[in-house]
Amino acid sequence: MRRLKSVPFEGWVEHVFDHEVRNPQWYFDADAPVWAGSAELTLAHMTRLFSDPAGTLERFDDERLNQGFWYLVDSAGSNHMLALTEASVDVAARVRCIESFSSLFAKLFALRCSPHLSHCDEPGASPLNLACYMFWDINPFFGAPDDPSHRELDAAALRVMEDTLALDSLACRESALHGLGHWRGSYSKPVEQIIDRALRRQTDWPSGLVTYAGHAKSGCVL
Repeated sequence: MRRLKSVPFEGWVEHVFDHEVRNPQWYFDADAPVWAGSAELTLAHMTRLFSDPAGTLERFDDERLNQGFWYLVDSAGSNHMLALTEASVDVAARVRCIESFSSLFAKLFALRCSPHLSHCDEPGASPLNLACYMFWDINPFFGAPDDPSHRELDAAALRVMEDTLALDSLACRESALHGLGHWRGSYSKPVEQIIDRALRRQTDWPSGLVTYAGHAKSGCVL
């Protein structure tokens, strides 16, 4: 097993995304390289990627992107997102990384995901829709309202989800509702307010998304 501790940004992008798409995924191989970079470097790489993803990732097809984001975001694949909770790292750097999620949704998922609802298993969806839909579900970063050190981080995450609801993308809006549904147990009133504001602002949502918004508002999402 090769531990990658100090890899330039371009090499890190290759490590995350440039792999054959298969099941089981490459990162479950016994001899797969393991990301072991510092929390500071991990956050720097993720923030750079999420802030301007389109050009960096345009050479990868949707299947490779989906596989790569599952590796990057899901703690079953790697520990990247756990850097967001590393108390030794300046909170401002962690907040910047969370805020960069907005650009990831606006500049990549909104452009490359297809207009299908993943919670309905609608046929014909892009492979990338699944990573978009599950982003907040598989992410090991959760709201912690009783932890003062989490307040800025949690506020940033809620802002990102509200910003994502305003995007002209069915997949991105569904992802945000999915995330808000999971965060409703920690932040019931803010989540309800965010969803209510979105429903008042958006009058063109399809009925399936409006129904899902109701489920999210009550915390009933899978």
